[in-house]
Amino acid sequence: MSTTPEHDQRIASMKFGSVYPHYVTKVEKKGRTVEELHQVIQWLTGFDAAKIEAFNSSGATFEEVFDQAKLNPNAHLIKGVICGYRIEEIETPLTRQVRYLDKLVDELAKGRKMEKILRTA
Repeated sequence: MSTTPEHDQRIASMKFGSVYPHYVTKVEKKGRTVEELHQVIQWLTGFDAAKIEAFNSSGATFEEVFDQAKLNPNAHLIKGVICGYRIEEIETPLTRQVRYLDKLVDELAKGRKMEKILRTA
């Protein structure tokens, strides 16, 4: 599925710190913890809690965050629809990676077991 160049640019330039508080609110409202949120972010990107907080406070864009990430080799196992797009069909790598993160946060907030969220082959 093709996203528009404008959509991809909007995702790339979006500040991680502008979205991160929404992730926190979403998971805490559903009874999950910031530590669990950090666990799924770390699984996807390789970043520890200190690095996640540094990105949150530094004004880093999603493009800058994912440029430094070491994406989990099993990230391709994240499938489904998020924001109207089927993740596995998104052609732009950065947009797909950000949607991976959105999907993991949604699954955490929906109460999915951590073993299922942190996919294995």
